[in-house]
Amino acid sequence: MNIFYEPNIKQTLLLNEEESRHAIKVLRLSVGSKLYVVDGKGGFYTCEIKVAHEKKCEVKIVEEQQNYERHDFYIHLIIAPTKNMDRIEWMVEKCVEMGIHEISFIQTRYSERKEIKTARIEKIAIGAMKQSLKAFLPKINEMITWKAFLQKEIAESQKMIAHLEEGDRKLIQDLATPKGNYAVLIGPEGDFNSDEIEQALKKGFLPVTLGKSRLRTETAGLAACFTLNLINQ
Repeated sequence: MNIFYEPNIKQTLLLNEEESRHAIKVLRLSVGSKLYVVDGKGGFYTCEIKVAHEKKCEVKIVEEQQNYERHDFYIHLIIAPTKNMDRIEWMVEKCVEMGIHEISFIQTRYSERKEIKTARIEKIAIGAMKQSLKAFLPKINEMITWKAFLQKEIAESQKMIAHLEEGDRKLIQDLATPKGNYAVLIGPEGDFNSDEIEQALKKGFLPVTLGKSRLRTETAGLAACFTLNLINQ
């Protein structure tokens, strides 16, 4: 199945230059060839090529589905990225494949990274969306400081922070309820410090654990995403 991404396909009936080149030059599709386009907003379109141009491939929509496989839950992962961005990019790819709706990046006390390239992260998310036959592109937010994060309003109703400090922490699958709107905080390799944990608790986040193993940051993000998807199956 040849899946392409074009956010304005219904209005323009044109693939962007990158996707046009892939369709015509790489896959060697021609006039009359069938392909599928997603718009990242839930639209899934069955199309036929009308003009096989390598820069402006024009298509005709044969069939469309809106809200394609829309979820009745929402996962917002808020994570402190690692120094090695390859790990975070891998995590984003796998989270999108499984099903995630929003990813935010934060800079905490023990963070080793102070900036990210959201355009690159979004490109990876687009590739994963197409590969996994999804029509919704997760929202990717710019990296902000912990102070700025504390000032933001978190819309999700089930807010959780995964940390390593001793105390009363429930397993995430025992605390989260199905069909919920979840926000999960994941710290850096050095974890959150005590002040950050206390501030998150005051902001309404509940302490959770992802199990007995000590996980890397990107593994913890992936585990949280997988678990929340699993309880909603």
